[in-house]
Amino acid sequence: MIKSIEGNFDNPEVNELLTKHFIELRAASPKGSAHVLDIPGLKVPSIKFWSLWENGKLMGCGALKFLDEGHGEFKSIRVHDNFRNKGNGIKVINHLIEEAKKLQIKRISIETGAGKFFEPARKLFKKCNFELCEPFAHYTIDINSLYLTKLISND
Repeated sequence: MIKSIEGNFDNPEVNELLTKHFIELRAASPKGSAHVLDIPGLKVPSIKFWSLWENGKLMGCGALKFLDEGHGEFKSIRVHDNFRNKGNGIKVINHLIEEAKKLQIKRISIETGAGKFFEPARKLFKKCNFELCEPFAHYTIDINSLYLTKLISND
C-alpha cells in the first residue's frame, strides 16, 4: 500500500533523496541548462510536493508546479534507489496525475534533459504517453533539454 504525504521536507529521508536528486541533476546538466529545483525552490506557494511511501519505506517523490489555469509542470520526480527498475516511476507519475486532476489541472508538461543520463526518464515519460512539445512557460529552445506534455483531462 502506497502512502502519500504532502510537504514533508523536514523528514531526513525525503531531505536526503531531494539533495541527492539536486546534486546528480546539476552534475549531469551543462551550465545554464539545469532546471532542477533545490528544497527552498520546491517550497514556493506555486508548487505542491509529495513523498510516497511503501510499507514505511520512502519509494519516491514528485512535485507539481502551477503554470497557468489548467496547466501544470512536474518537477523533482525521483524514485529512491531501492525502488528503481521495478515499475515505481509509473506509480509516482500516476499519483501526481491523480493529484493534478484534483487540482483542476488538465495538461501536464515536463522539461527533461536530452543527454544520456536522462534516458531512463525519457523512456518513463514515453511509457506514460507524454509527447514531445515546444518549450513552455519560461523555457526556451535548448539543445540540452526536451519538453514533453500530456493532456490528462478533457473536462
